[in-house]
Amino acid sequence: MRTPLTVTRIGHACQLIEIGGLRVLTDPWFTQTATYYQGEPLAATVAGLGRVDAVVVSHEHYDHCDLDALLAGGLAPDTPLIGPGTVTSLAHAKGFRNLRTVEAWEATAVGDLTVTAAPGQHGVHEVTFVIQAGGRTVFFGGDSLRVPELDTVPERFGHVDLAILPTNGLCVRPLGHRQVVMDAEDAAGLTAVLRPTLAVPHHYAFHSGRLGDRMITDGDRDPRRYADAVTRLAPDLDVRLVLPGIAVEVA
Repeated sequence: MRTPLTVTRIGHACQLIEIGGLRVLTDPWFTQTATYYQGEPLAATVAGLGRVDAVVVSHEHYDHCDLDALLAGGLAPDTPLIGPGTVTSLAHAKGFRNLRTVEAWEATAVGDLTVTAAPGQHGVHEVTFVIQAGGRTVFFGGDSLRVPELDTVPERFGHVDLAILPTNGLCVRPLGHRQVVMDAEDAAGLTAVLRPTLAVPHHYAFHSGRLGDRMITDGDRDPRRYADAVTRLAPDLDVRLVLPGIAVEVA
């Protein structure tokens, strides 16, 4: 019997991944500001999540690293928090006590859970993650660009059961419209290489408000473009567009 694997989108890039009895929270974002809008209802509060065995954080941007909300919501400060040094140094200053610093291809274990950082590229230093337990493998793409090293994930880790990838192709207008997140085509191309049992897009509902979207950021908020691109590139793969709060079990 295979180890159960379930993912529940909380919102944006915040996911609750459950592998057997282990519960991993990714890239927490629970509060909204005048320039960061989730663009979709959050599925849970921090207090409503229940037990969390580990938190993985890809980079320090507020919409992926809402550490104050975790502590305010009652998450124990000794919960293992895993991320690159830019994240763990920030978490240390906030009062987190069980910090695991991992850079590309470095791994750490929390009980039966193994988390390996994979390369990433964004507007700031970022890693992506390979999360493994009970013979299951999850790739979590944060909000990285597609970098060539990610194509080696299946060779390094074997079959990927679940791939969670950003798709909005976020561009920063004041930086010459520089792209900092993979878009639908980029994500579909990586999906075709990873060949997961299930692929779930995220990081597409976010926006910067009416003024911010015109002056600061530009992004694709329609995940159907990703699903269509995967159908074109790898029609045998399963893509699921998931609303916040819906638990999806991976076969």
